[in-house]
Amino acid sequence: MIGIVIVMMLALLIPIYEAWQDKDIWQKMLAFASIETKTSILILVISIWRDDWMIGIVGVLILSVGNAALMLLAHVMRRIHLTS
Repeated sequence: MIGIVIVMMLALLIPIYEAWQDKDIWQKMLAFASIETKTSILILVISIWRDDWMIGIVGVLILSVGNAALMLLAHVMRRIHLTS
């Protein structure tokens, strides 16, 4: 189980590198959405491993609500960038 968690944490480095390298705001937002999804899945795996369902509820909330808020932020930033 520890090996799965380590592999998942290493998989987080790929979108972090993409967000650091790219200049396009949409590519950065997609990378951040990927980081958020991977982190929430990691939270769910750890909550199952520890048998702590309160942590799992937080992971589910991040997974279901977080990406929508991030995409809304991307649209707002795009409109600000287009008008200026």
